[in-house]
Amino acid sequence: MKTLHVDLGARAYPIHIGKGILSQIVDLIPMNLEERRLFILYDKNTYPYAQIIEDSLAGKCADTKTHGIEGGERTKSYDGYERVLGWLLDHKVTRHDILIAVGGGVIGDLGGFVAATTLRGIPFVQVPTTLLAQVDSSVGGKTGINTHQGKNLVGAFYQPQAVICDICTLTTLPERELKAGYAEIVKYGLINDEPFFEWLDENAEDVIALNREALTYAVEKSCANKAAIVADDEHEEGQRALLNLGHTFGHSLEAAAGYEGSLLHGEAIAIGMVMAHDLSARMGLCSQEVPSRVAAHFRKHDLKTKISEVAVLKKYTAKDYIDLMAGDKKAMGDGKIGFILTRGIGQSFQTTDVNEDDLLSILHQSIEA
Repeated sequence: MKTLHVDLGARAYPIHIGKGILSQIVDLIPMNLEERRLFILYDKNTYPYAQIIEDSLAGKCADTKTHGIEGGERTKSYDGYERVLGWLLDHKVTRHDILIAVGGGVIGDLGGFVAATTLRGIPFVQVPTTLLAQVDSSVGGKTGINTHQGKNLVGAFYQPQAVICDICTLTTLPERELKAGYAEIVKYGLINDEPFFEWLDENAEDVIALNREALTYAVEKSCANKAAIVADDEHEEGQRALLNLGHTFGHSLEAAAGYEGSLLHGEAIAIGMVMAHDLSARMGLCSQEVPSRVAAHFRKHDLKTKISEVAVLKKYTAKDYIDLMAGDKKAMGDGKIGFILTRGIGQSFQTTDVNEDDLLSILHQSIEA
């Protein structure tokens, strides 16, 4: 087992990465559990992992309660939030109790937001069971729900007590979800770690095939990169914004697709990252070789790179996508849209200085290709 630390002073917490470690959860939560109740929230597809956790807690805590909900982005809603909150309140949850979120990014985001707002905050633990959640959404304390206006527009920064990444949970994921999660791994190389991108160029097939050594390294490296950024900028007031590479585009695509499953988050971000690199090249910030290389890497591993490759997205215009971007939480107070652009592989930076004609051109290119 590998253990990393997110260094946030009094809010610091460990990230545990290993094989078959869910059964050790009693030793991995840095709190005395003997007199606490543990509430286990899980995606109905992850019930076996919730059961492992519940069994391992038997006799080690005051009591356990479990609650299964549907997965999918539509569950990250006011209605989903109210149902989970109601479950906790019906069982008279206290600030002494702990919520454990077992599942993908949806469960982690929703569970974390419920924990942040129940009784003004109860402890929670992230147990991410998808590749995307293990390398991205479970680390950093971003929690929230979606609204019809956009993705993650209601939420809070609220750090977990621990993140427990058991790579055994990835063996049951559909290949499509694995590849969507892989896109977020690539993001860390593109942001500020060119050697990691080079390593992925050589080892991506082993990561996606769940080769234990390659997968563990990729998850550990991704978590370490994110932990370092979060430790320096917990509330996204500076460099943490770099983690949004591809997200300004990608969130607009997800909103257009309607969160109904035709476009997974990682798939949208892959297209978004290609578009961000295309925009950078068009603006003269980097050579055309850079976006070509990024797009080729994603295509090689069967990830889409253009809006035109997703049927549900083709009915929207470039202007529609700009309108959706303007409503995203990354839009600035002056009405400008925030983008993460790049001067080369691993050389990303934040800017609002984007000409709308260049943006329209890139969108048209992706829609009509």
